[in-house]
Amino acid sequence: MTQPIVQHFFDEPTNTFSYVVRDPDSQVCAILDSVLDFDYAAGRTDVRSADEIIQYIQANDLTVEWILETHVHADHLSAAPYLHEKLGGKTGIGAKIIQVQEIFGKAFNAGTEFVRDGSQFDRLFEEGDTFAIGNLEGRVLHTPGHTPACLTYVIGDAAFVGDTLFMPDYGTARCDFPGGDARVLYQSIQKVLALPPETRIFLCHDYKAPDRDEYQHMTTVAEQRQANVHVHDGVSEEQFVKMRTERDATLDMPRLILPSVQVNMRAGHMPSAEDNGQVYLKVPVNLF
Repeated sequence: MTQPIVQHFFDEPTNTFSYVVRDPDSQVCAILDSVLDFDYAAGRTDVRSADEIIQYIQANDLTVEWILETHVHADHLSAAPYLHEKLGGKTGIGAKIIQVQEIFGKAFNAGTEFVRDGSQFDRLFEEGDTFAIGNLEGRVLHTPGHTPACLTYVIGDAAFVGDTLFMPDYGTARCDFPGGDARVLYQSIQKVLALPPETRIFLCHDYKAPDRDEYQHMTTVAEQRQANVHVHDGVSEEQFVKMRTERDATLDMPRLILPSVQVNMRAGHMPSAEDNGQVYLKVPVNLF
């Protein structure tokens, strides 16, 4: 398998890894799961994290083909519109974004100006779709369970799994958000673990499991199958569903879920300004 060049970027406030994936035989790249910095208390955004990616791309004279999202993130805002403006490239996400837009469009009482057809993105990916990054071929696995629209992008020997899996000592994604399903997540994980054992798995988040002092962003299929604390070889679907359901019942909501989902379901764009010219994000009271 071709080995793409992968550069990671880490946003510690949201524990998020973003990636630039480069074709080793050309100057073409893709950006995955970018972060727009957001001070919730002040309601202010910043582009420090996105500018790090831009600086890397410009320093290496790269051309951006794609700006990809593995799913509608609930823990950080996407910087896709800013990166698209500065660098070009097509935006992409899973086709089930339409389902997510329906769920959260209702939850946030978004008006008719919020179109729920995924048209905010340039490409809606289905299971088995392929795309090009220079001479690299990427292919798409639909891996729902955490959210209905979650994808894994398999690019050469690298798989970008979003929140589906964490490091083996930390486990797997929660499934208690609207549209989540622990049984579906188990089945999705089996798709990922069926990839060749040497496949590199690049994670969207790390939280440093107990007894580990450093953040880590990469593992392998073989390591996950052998050692993932939630879903290693031998764990049945019923065992996983029981564990995941009980564990999810103890978890707090992510700190930035309310602003993140409102923005990310719009491909990283803010809601339309109101009649005073100001943009607002909503806080539904006692809904979630």
